[in-house]
Amino acid sequence: MARIFGTDGVRGLANRDITATLALELGQAAARHILSTLPPERLEDEHKPKAIIGRDTRVSGEFLSHAIAAGLASAGMDVIRIGVVPTPAVAYLMASGDYDLGVMISASHNPMPDNGIKFFARGGFKLDDAVEDQIQALLESGDWEAPIADGVGEIETDPATADRAYIEHLVAACGTPLKGLRIAVDCANGAASFVGPEALREAGADVVVMNASPDGRNINDDCGSTHPEQLQAVTVASKAAFGVAFDGDADRCLAVDHEGNLIDGDQIMGMLALGLKNEGRLAEDTLVVTVMSNLGLLLAMKENGIKTVQTGVGDRYVLESILANGYQLGGEQSGHLINAHYATTGDGVLTALMIAREVKRSGKSLKDLTSFVKRLPQTLINVPNVDKNRIDDEELQAAIRKTEDFLGESGRVLLRASGTEPLVRVMVEAATQTESDAAAARLADVVAHRLAL
Repeated sequence: MARIFGTDGVRGLANRDITATLALELGQAAARHILSTLPPERLEDEHKPKAIIGRDTRVSGEFLSHAIAAGLASAGMDVIRIGVVPTPAVAYLMASGDYDLGVMISASHNPMPDNGIKFFARGGFKLDDAVEDQIQALLESGDWEAPIADGVGEIETDPATADRAYIEHLVAACGTPLKGLRIAVDCANGAASFVGPEALREAGADVVVMNASPDGRNINDDCGSTHPEQLQAVTVASKAAFGVAFDGDADRCLAVDHEGNLIDGDQIMGMLALGLKNEGRLAEDTLVVTVMSNLGLLLAMKENGIKTVQTGVGDRYVLESILANGYQLGGEQSGHLINAHYATTGDGVLTALMIAREVKRSGKSLKDLTSFVKRLPQTLINVPNVDKNRIDDEELQAAIRKTEDFLGESGRVLLRASGTEPLVRVMVEAATQTESDAAAARLADVVAHRLAL
């Protein structure tokens, strides 16, 4: 079997790729791994190892949460199903509570027919690749002796406790009363439909709520961070100070200023990093970004005395760099932002509160606070049907160097092989859109010619 874990858990079409059988067996394998790693004294305790399971609002999350709960309990773990919660709520509970395994059932910003399963370890961190591989090996082995009698686990449901603990954590992290601040919030009919607006209200904000009526089928449907058009209109019409949009599991957040202009993850990161630096609270005066962050952000940070560290694409790589080097803040252009003082994963609602805190503290508009990050024109071309493993082709690399020399310090080139398809992504940033489009088109032609299958 090919590796089933991707960059963010196991994901695919619900009931086709992500089936009840897979969820049950994956739960059994995960529980077996946890039990094999616990010290003997833990296994002799009166209480069994405990797992929590959260999910987003997809209708398929119902049967998948029951199935994975059955798998965990049948392998000897007690289980608490905490219902519909954001992914970062599961991470927070794993960091603050006495749990051995966290499970989140979600396909994040993907359309409703998809779903996924991701795991969190004690401390609130996603599992390492090596641990995922061990779980998959147990899943494939099929050779184990299931417990009987008192050896099986119990399953209970307790959603209210999780909501309350997570909301209190968010409000405390904000630390600034938001009274007088009107904020438009697009919940994507997803996991933050309750806790997102409630956390902002409890922090003192006047909240204009939209797309917070999930029916199991409308998650991410022309709304949320992947479709911010509604939020842009409502923010202006309601005279809100700004608006925020979450995705289906609320681990990302994009924003809109009072004029309806979209503020992406790069601009949000830049604003928050500069605010923390001005307060003397930005660890190592460093912001962690991915290679996909706009060059304009890197230049703005340099001009303001903030170092940037680049990682591969994916919030897990951002977190690895933060933890390894004692940094605090990092994220992705897509709106995955991690503030390691308060969270162990991207947290959209926390990001919304951090934006609100900065707007309130500074007395400035979000437009003014983010205006120093000048986004360079960017062009992205996907070149399909190529051998992505030959991306180091000499003539292609020579073409890249020639383009980089032409662009100089006012632009850059990035080529990335897709992790799942036979295609190469060509990204170019330049001083003008015309230069960016032309350079990207030339390189895409070279890729198509040199790497043709």
